[in-house]
Amino acid sequence: MRHPKPDPVQPGQESVWSYPRPPRLEAVDRRVVVRLGGAVIVDTSDVVRVLETSHPPVYYLPVSAFADGALRDGVGASFCEFKGSARYLDVAGGVALRQRAAWNYPHPLPGFAELAERVALYPGMMDSCTIDGELVMAQPGGFYGGWITSDIVGPFKGVPGSMGW
Repeated sequence: MRHPKPDPVQPGQESVWSYPRPPRLEAVDRRVVVRLGGAVIVDTSDVVRVLETSHPPVYYLPVSAFADGALRDGVGASFCEFKGSARYLDVAGGVALRQRAAWNYPHPLPGFAELAERVALYPGMMDSCTIDGELVMAQPGGFYGGWITSDIVGPFKGVPGSMGW
């Protein structure tokens, strides 16, 4: 699937195919609640999302909004040509610990400075993530951290055959 056909957009929806590349940051007035191990580990309306062509939005939450002890240094790092070097974090909540379930950019590249004190989570590694009460679905494939809700349409990068998108 070299150039996929975007899914139809209904009123109140947005297509990931209208998102830019390079990506952009967008502050949104939405409430995010994340649960892990039977505990709420973050409940915040201080939300920034990153929008990039073919990807569902990735939500970045303030480090200060997480429950004490929820974020721990993890193993590994990666690099984004737009945002810079990322470090991985382990996430703890209640009786659960998920390794490499989050990441952040401690020293982001220009244009992404707002991410320095924010963390993104893989929603599929949490018990649940909700946006304004709606349960989030994880972006397909294990690498990407997009959050899919009913107001976002694809097709989404991460499905088989989407490597070149």
